[in-house]
Amino acid sequence: MTEYLNRCLKEERLKNHRTSIEEISKLFKIINRDLADANIPALSADRRFITAYNALLQLTTVVLRVHGLRTNPNKAGHHRVSIDALPEILGSEFQDLTDYFHACRIKRHSCDYTNSGETSDKEATEIFIEATSFKNAVLQWIKKTHPQLLVHEQITTSR
Repeated sequence: MTEYLNRCLKEERLKNHRTSIEEISKLFKIINRDLADANIPALSADRRFITAYNALLQLTTVVLRVHGLRTNPNKAGHHRVSIDALPEILGSEFQDLTDYFHACRIKRHSCDYTNSGETSDKEATEIFIEATSFKNAVLQWIKKTHPQLLVHEQITTSR
């Protein structure tokens, strides 16, 4: 386990967790629902962005759970911890994506809590594409490292 993950465990921002195929399947149902909803053109750009962000966040949850961890929702900053764990678990090649996710996290917060009309159609489409691509990467990672946690319909990657 990396220094970052160990520090988060010590600070109780992360907890050890044993997942199951049922838990991962339920999370992917949420992810698939959110990606489908984020792709509805009639929704506002803000709502599509927020919904795609939620799919991203659920994907970070999947990564943590498969890795044997979960965030502590009673501690502030669990979105940040989930995102920061990605390159620690998946590899340094995910650092740029992590930086993008943090920018999205900040924008999502603004859209959800302070401002309307913050997001352009282009940004909503971009995060949808990134979320779909990340879903495929997570599925491939699970297939390679923990295939026993996937059910058949999850293995098929999105187009």
